[in-house]
Amino acid sequence: MNRGCRFLPGAEPYTECILEPLTLPESPASPAGVAAVEDSPYVPCIFCKECYLLPEQSQLLKHMIIEHKLVIADVKLVADFRRYILYWKKRFAEQPITDFCSVIRTNSEAPLEEQDNYFLLCDVLPEDRLLREQLQQKRLREILEQQQRERDDTSFHSMCMFCDQEFTGNRSVLLNHMAREHAFNIGLPDNIVNCCEFLAVLQEKLDNLQCLYCEKIFRDKNTLKDHMRKKQHRRINAKNKEYDRFYIINYLEFGKSWEEVQSEDDREILDNLEEDWSDWEEHPVCAVCLFCEQQADTTGKLYLHMQKSHGFDFLKIKSEHGLNFYQQVKLVNFIRREIHHCHCYNCQEKFQSKGGLISHMEETKHITFLPPRSTWDQPQYYFPTYENDTLLCTLSDSEDLVTEDQSEDVPVVSEDISNLKALKQSSVLNQLLCEENNSQEKN
Repeated sequence: MNRGCRFLPGAEPYTECILEPLTLPESPASPAGVAAVEDSPYVPCIFCKECYLLPEQSQLLKHMIIEHKLVIADVKLVADFRRYILYWKKRFAEQPITDFCSVIRTNSEAPLEEQDNYFLLCDVLPEDRLLREQLQQKRLREILEQQQRERDDTSFHSMCMFCDQEFTGNRSVLLNHMAREHAFNIGLPDNIVNCCEFLAVLQEKLDNLQCLYCEKIFRDKNTLKDHMRKKQHRRINAKNKEYDRFYIINYLEFGKSWEEVQSEDDREILDNLEEDWSDWEEHPVCAVCLFCEQQADTTGKLYLHMQKSHGFDFLKIKSEHGLNFYQQVKLVNFIRREIHHCHCYNCQEKFQSKGGLISHMEETKHITFLPPRSTWDQPQYYFPTYENDTLLCTLSDSEDLVTEDQSEDVPVVSEDISNLKALKQSSVLNQLLCEENNSQEKN
């Protein structure tokens, strides 16, 4: 239950407040004898008989600051301004303002007659915070009920703002059409409330020849359409607070705007990512042997298996030949391709099965030694023989093995390369294409 603070008459406020249910007062009379019922457009001053229309909220706040020295903090986050004012009008009639408000003294160093006391009403006061929360919860219930009615409504009827097509049935049909056909996306239908009013506001702006994004005014409709199309302004201005009331996110959390909620969501995602990385446990590598189906959960175990079972010492070959990372990649892909085709990569003899090939290579020691570098150090072996070859992902480049004499021209494509023609001529794919064409001409 929502509760507020109660103070004993004539006594100092308790540090530990006695709590009692909050109640909203009866609405006072409006000017000119108009009854101030729940849906009255008038909002009274907390201290006097002055009344203002609800859209003139800023004028009322200005009046209370100038005439009564009252400042209300974070007014924009008060869910129901009129009910908030009516509540405090009743409470201030019951108890002195100093029981509720902090006193701010201005010109404190000036003579006493030049000093002013201002009163700050904010949610630091438990009663004020509970009132704001109560009003926010009530508004949220009303908004969610309204949204549900719109989601279930099948009597919707409206025309597209950008073409002559009419839509009936449900609002989602029109919103999806404008997003798909006109690249105008104001959000998912389920994120929007008071959709008809929202569309009316947007249509009025277009009728007034105003761009929905930059909000400039144009001389005619065609100029406006060209501007919004060329400048990609077929969207609304997210910084325009006028649109906030049409999005559910602005009603969800007490005391926060949609920008604050969004920034917290982004921070939470980043925090979760950091936690995920810090708690991340690596899955087994499961790299596959070059010559059989044996798998190992580390490359060290795999290298040891290939050395003991097949007589192929990958690390020794890497060291003796001074292979850098790219040359290791080409060697692995070359061996995998030759074994797949049942070719001995030293004598080029072809076998009927992989088992026969491996037996031959182990008996003849052909598995131990590499063929000439020109055989396997080819651009075509940059491309993996098998998809998801984990062994390729675990290769490393030993800096002590790479010298100026051993380095090769490895094609590295920069993102901002300026000479596209040169890139095409030196492309690995271009070399492969030339080789294929030459092969076909010989045949």
